[in-house]
Amino acid sequence: MSDQDLPTPPAGAPVDLWAAIDDLWTWLEANRPTGAEEGMLLRMLKLSEEVGEVAEAVIGATGQNPRKGLTHTWDDVQAELCDVVITALVALRTLTPDTREVFAHHLARVRARSLGADGTS
Repeated sequence: MSDQDLPTPPAGAPVDLWAAIDDLWTWLEANRPTGAEEGMLLRMLKLSEEVGEVAEAVIGATGQNPRKGLTHTWDDVQAELCDVVITALVALRTLTPDTREVFAHHLARVRARSLGADGTS
């Protein structure tokens, strides 16, 4: 199924991130062609594929391959980065049903480590 086959939410309609991640995880689990452990490992490896697509889009947006020239736009790069985030969150959901809490806790730790406890520097 391509992105063109998917319904587009109405303009301005908020998408519940965590509900969407749960929906995608549920769909993937129901359609998994492998066993649970192998499926989990393959889901983690999917991240490498998506990151590679970001690299391909950046190379294409900057014309770094002289044989191909400009093949992508910065909108393509944005879309590929979104795919990385979605894939990572679905992979995290595969490891724990407490995805939201695990992510929020980790984000708070990274923010505090980077910006200080008060979040200003």
